[in-house]
Amino acid sequence: MTEPLEDHKIVPENEWVESRKALLKKEKEFTIFRDQLSQQRRNLPWVAVNKEYVFEGPNGKQTLSELFEGRSQLIVYHFMFDPSWEAACLHCSFWADNFNGIIVHLKQRDGTMIAVSRAPYSKLAAYRKRMGWDFKWVSSCDTDFNFDYHVSFTSEELAKKEAFYNFITQDPLSSEREGVSVFFKDPAGRMFHTYSAYARGIDMLNVAYHYLDLVPKGRDEAGHESPQFWVRRHDEYDK
Repeated sequence: MTEPLEDHKIVPENEWVESRKALLKKEKEFTIFRDQLSQQRRNLPWVAVNKEYVFEGPNGKQTLSELFEGRSQLIVYHFMFDPSWEAACLHCSFWADNFNGIIVHLKQRDGTMIAVSRAPYSKLAAYRKRMGWDFKWVSSCDTDFNFDYHVSFTSEELAKKEAFYNFITQDPLSSEREGVSVFFKDPAGRMFHTYSAYARGIDMLNVAYHYLDLVPKGRDEAGHESPQFWVRRHDEYDK
């Protein structure tokens, strides 16, 4: 448990350096473990994608294969936006603020990244304009894509509070949930689902949280019913 800030230990510089060096050793061990875990992630078996999905976006109708845009790797952020909602999920919006500017770099490593939601494309385009984003965002409203990748749920599942989410059967809590999925396309054009993560599994995609983890107060979310009680869309904070 974190000590109250007013009671935090104060030491001379040389003692601080020794404490920092001890923590650095653990950080290096964690880095090595993270590299090993990332390799295990890449070594997971794949599942062939044989179902046809057609999305609507800024380029009109496009298949899943076309969304790769000539690259072999596709990252899909499952952006929560139910067709009945007037605005997208504010928490997913927090994540989008973190990935919007990096996609140009992913392209240099044979990676395409997009967002997919069930809301109609007209709503996606309007919200994207409001937020000032430029990442590609497509609608899956006429497909089973969101349901097949376990980020959208039927009214029956919501009523029963039983749906497959984050690899277990649980109450999904909402008609839409957050996640990320990765796909690979080989030279023959065959597509494979290689990875998906949900819930706190997508923490690693939120750079803002990594910065907050460095500061004395950390994320400062303990003691609240919802961890992200403080999050707003970036145009809704009091300036």
